[in-house]
Amino acid sequence: MQESSVIITNDAVVLGLMATILGAVFYTSHSDNRFFKAFYKYVPALLLCYFIPSLFNSFGVIDGEGSSLYKMASRYLLPASLVLLTLSVDFKAILGLGPKALIMFLTGTLGIVIGGPIALMSVGYFFPQELGGDIWRGMTTIAGSWIGGGANQAAMKEVFNVDGNIFSVMITVDVLVANVWMAVLLFIASRAEFFDRKNGADTRGIMNLRQKIEQYQAQNARIPNLNDIMLIVAVAFGVTGLSHALADIIAPWIEQVAPQLAMYSLTSTFFWLVVIATTVGLYLSTTRVRKLEAVGASKVGSAFLYILVATIGMHMDVTAIFSNKLMFLVGIIWMLVHAVLLLVVARLIKAPMFYMAVGSQANVGGAASAPVVAAAFHPSLAPVGVLLAVLGYGLGTYGAYICGLIMQQVAP
Repeated sequence: MQESSVIITNDAVVLGLMATILGAVFYTSHSDNRFFKAFYKYVPALLLCYFIPSLFNSFGVIDGEGSSLYKMASRYLLPASLVLLTLSVDFKAILGLGPKALIMFLTGTLGIVIGGPIALMSVGYFFPQELGGDIWRGMTTIAGSWIGGGANQAAMKEVFNVDGNIFSVMITVDVLVANVWMAVLLFIASRAEFFDRKNGADTRGIMNLRQKIEQYQAQNARIPNLNDIMLIVAVAFGVTGLSHALADIIAPWIEQVAPQLAMYSLTSTFFWLVVIATTVGLYLSTTRVRKLEAVGASKVGSAFLYILVATIGMHMDVTAIFSNKLMFLVGIIWMLVHAVLLLVVARLIKAPMFYMAVGSQANVGGAASAPVVAAAFHPSLAPVGVLLAVLGYGLGTYGAYICGLIMQQVAP
């Protein structure tokens, strides 16, 4: 998108616009108006918080790519929200969720590994000239991104020597298809109980965790005063600052002494930022700091998370699909293979939709958005998304490399 065509370029104005959109969505979603009640019965509020900013970006009102708001939200508000959302967590209850979350995550990884070759082979059969040559090399970068993250994507670009022009197309396909899929997962989250009943899923572990959090809130909740709010802010951004300070030391040190660990994202400051913030938050949940949940710590954390949702939506340009229709078709089929495999396995092992959605987003979206999808089910479940996303960083390079070798064999 050319900056000359953008109406609003001032980030302060864009932030005000995003805040107004979020406020309007929350106000109308809790309205007694008959129209809004009927509307939000079918359209999740969280989905609108994500989709409306994408429309502003798509039609040139704002420039999501040129804005620094996403970096602000992902680097400052995300770790702060993770700290606040984990304060009330029962760590033993998270570990007690069982192996199904891990099974669904690995199923999602397998879906990406085999989905790329299936999509390339099926569409390439009809359009061999358009999808021949080095297209498969470019698709390895999507595999790296969808299993792990940006570091894994960059690794695939180097390993398979991806041309810059092809890489730019793949970036667009990656972002748009992944964002549309995230919208689908947010919709599934709003209908999770219906899907779980149909599937006969065992949701006792998740419900037990939710009930513990809600019981704690009900027994200890009180109206917060200014002192409480300032303590919440101090903990959230104090730990965020500590996480940044440690990440800025750890990541460069690993890059210097063991650069080969880049394939696991261990040289990424963002990786350590998320890991440290979550770890400290989980530790604080075992201390007296946990009492801040009684005055709304998780609600403040959720507010930060919704701002992040809006800035993620700002990166989606729905009009981009018209610039390279064939590659988007490949991307859609690829994601469909991933989704179908997840649904089949979820049906077989009677896994709750939470495991399916978070297992998928931990692969496709990574640590920035997996907590968003997890929190759409319940704020206390956000750390599960982080833990699985971190695992994805470790598997990303291996999975994408295997996917690339298979695509090389089936490419037209």
